[in-house]
Amino acid sequence: MKLEPIINSLLDTDLYKFNMNQVIFHKHTDLVGEYFFKCRNKNIVFTKEMLDEINDQIDHLCTLSFTNEELNYLRSIRFIKEDYIQFLRLYHPIRDYVSTSLTPNGELVVDIKGPLFSAMQFEIYLLEIINETYFRLKYDYDELVESARERLNEKIKKFNDGTYTFKFAEFGCRRRLSRDWQDEVIRRLKSETKNLAGTSNVYLAMKYGLTPIGTYAHEYVQMYQGIDKIPLAYTNHYAMKDWYVEYLGDNGTALTDTITTDLFLLDFDRSMTNNYSGVRHDSGDPYEWAEKMINHYKKYNIYLKGKTLLFSDSLNFDKAQELYDTFSDQIGVAFGIGTYVSNDTKVEPLNIVIKLQYVNGRPVAKLSDCEGKEMCDDPNFLKYLKSSVAYRLDREKDKR
Repeated sequence: MKLEPIINSLLDTDLYKFNMNQVIFHKHTDLVGEYFFKCRNKNIVFTKEMLDEINDQIDHLCTLSFTNEELNYLRSIRFIKEDYIQFLRLYHPIRDYVSTSLTPNGELVVDIKGPLFSAMQFEIYLLEIINETYFRLKYDYDELVESARERLNEKIKKFNDGTYTFKFAEFGCRRRLSRDWQDEVIRRLKSETKNLAGTSNVYLAMKYGLTPIGTYAHEYVQMYQGIDKIPLAYTNHYAMKDWYVEYLGDNGTALTDTITTDLFLLDFDRSMTNNYSGVRHDSGDPYEWAEKMINHYKKYNIYLKGKTLLFSDSLNFDKAQELYDTFSDQIGVAFGIGTYVSNDTKVEPLNIVIKLQYVNGRPVAKLSDCEGKEMCDDPNFLKYLKSSVAYRLDREKDKR
């Protein structure tokens, strides 16, 4: 079964890819990155047919470049700069940077390696390709869409009858059922509710006149672990500093858990709390995290209603409503909801990721705030990173 092209526009990705890429383009063009794919579900088997389709789709992806219309749309985003737009005029995905294979037991292996400003752009495109290929070739796709549509109808009903009262951004690119289904979801949520604040998908934001939403991901902080002169336990400091210099507070939601939120807070000082509009939660107990962030803002006498807690960790609408009811009277709250919007069907979605694992040949890692979300290819480095974090936390415990 041969599929139609899954990616037809290089805007069909998350906004934060452009945000991070612009910083790398301006400050860190010497970095080389390597990314690995991982499926966290157990007993998932990819077939030779799936692998062949994935490779054909990657071949097609690498024929694409940005159109003038797409570049002009990126120009309309106030913090995307003209010199970076001119770079994107020249850019296209390079096929040699991606290799794929299957293990004997059907595990999919994907490796991306190249200059970081180019290699990092593959992540979302490849996840979109892998996920859609798997579900179209594994199941009756029409049946999956029918079950997804029934569930979407129920969600829209609950927004309109007042069961759900919050606004949210759609963050569903990486694990969407398909390109067509994500398009339908966005179109209907925009036209049939008043609760869609925007989407991370830049192409769909352009198509439907929505706000593109996103700041940075774990890989942005991780990449500083590969820079020799930066101590491991201070990578948040350098990452946030470069981000502020690039955007001057105009694109400022900080991700807290790359090397634990407790360590992040040591660098999220009075200056940074003022410079950033809010923080994003992506692991650990969201209630404990929110209280920790509220208390941190209070320590600096920050006006809480002027800051935003963005929740984005495996949310569904019921969880989001509970968080909204708990915290919205105290501080600004926002929600990024992904898989539950873009791939909620009668079968279990894939929990797939592509994570940065090496920068300039050095291992890097994400720790997060909970077990199970760590990802590192080098156990010795992971141990060393954890010890560096623990040492600084102990040494500066009076500052916490």
